[in-house]
Amino acid sequence: MQPFQFEHLATFAVVVQEGSFDAASRALQVTPSAVSQRIKAMEQAAGQVLLQRTSPVQPTAAGDVVLRLARQVRVLQADAQRELGGSVTGTALPLVVNADSLATWFLGALARMPRDRGVFFEVHREDEQHSTSLLRSGRVTAAVTATPEPVQGCSVEALGSLRYRAVASSEYLGHWRHDGTPDGGLAWLAAAPVLDFDRKDDLQERFYRTLTGEDLTAPRHYMPASGEFAAAVRLGIGWALLPEQQCLADLRRGTLRQLAPELPVDVPLYWQRWKISSPILDELSACVRQTAEEELRQP
Repeated sequence: MQPFQFEHLATFAVVVQEGSFDAASRALQVTPSAVSQRIKAMEQAAGQVLLQRTSPVQPTAAGDVVLRLARQVRVLQADAQRELGGSVTGTALPLVVNADSLATWFLGALARMPRDRGVFFEVHREDEQHSTSLLRSGRVTAAVTATPEPVQGCSVEALGSLRYRAVASSEYLGHWRHDGTPDGGLAWLAAAPVLDFDRKDDLQERFYRTLTGEDLTAPRHYMPASGEFAAAVRLGIGWALLPEQQCLADLRRGTLRQLAPELPVDVPLYWQRWKISSPILDELSACVRQTAEEELRQP
C-alpha cells in the first residue's frame, strides 16, 4: 500500500466531519472535483473502498482505520507547531463522555485546560457501556467509558466510580406505595413507573434484578437528558438511580427518599485515549485524572 499524503488525510477527515463531498469542498475552499480526486487516490492507494457514498457519507471498516490515522496526524501536527513556536489557530479534540459524567464532574476537567493552549472540544454524548465504539471508529481521540479493556491503539486508566442512589420523590412514594408497605418492601415497584435515560439504559433494570431476581416489567418513561432526567425524578414522574452529586442535597432536605439505602450502585469509569505521544492529550488526561480524583469515589 502506498503511503497517504497529509493533504489527502486532512481531506478525508473533513469529508467525514461535513458529511458530503460538496460540504467538504466548501470547508476546504477547493472544488468538489478536487475532493473527489483526493478520496479516489486514497482508495486506490489502500486498494479498497474507504467511504460509503451515502447521505451523509460513512467510513467503511477500512475507512475507520484511515479516519483514526487522519485525526492522529492532525493532533501531532498541531503539537509540533506549538513546540516549534508556530501559530496554531486551534486544535479540535473530539471526545465521548456519558451524560451523567457530563452533568456532574467532567466539565471541571475541561475547565482545567489552560486557555492559551488553543484547544477546542467536540464532545459526543454516549452511554458509558457503548462509548468505545466511537474510539474504535476513529471518530474521537479519548473517551470516558465503563470498559476496562483498551481499544486497539489506545491506553486505559481507571478514574474511580460514579456512585448512584435509587431514589424517588416523597410525593411519588405517597401515591405508588399506597398499600402501606414499609420502606424495606419493594414489591410495589413492579407496577410503579420507572425512568430510563433511553433504550440503552439498563441501570434501573439491573438494580431491580439485583433486588428481586426478576425482570423489571413496570411502565417506563424515557428522558434522554441528564438534568431533565433528575428533574423528572424530583417531580415524581418515576423512580430511578441518580448520581450522588444530583441527589444528596434533595435527600438531606427530604424531597427525595432512597429506595434501598444499603444498596448504592457504583459504576467504575475509565479514561481511554489514543496511544500517541501528544503533549495536548497528555495535558488533557492529567486534567481528567485530577478532577476524577476529586469528584469520583476512589478504591
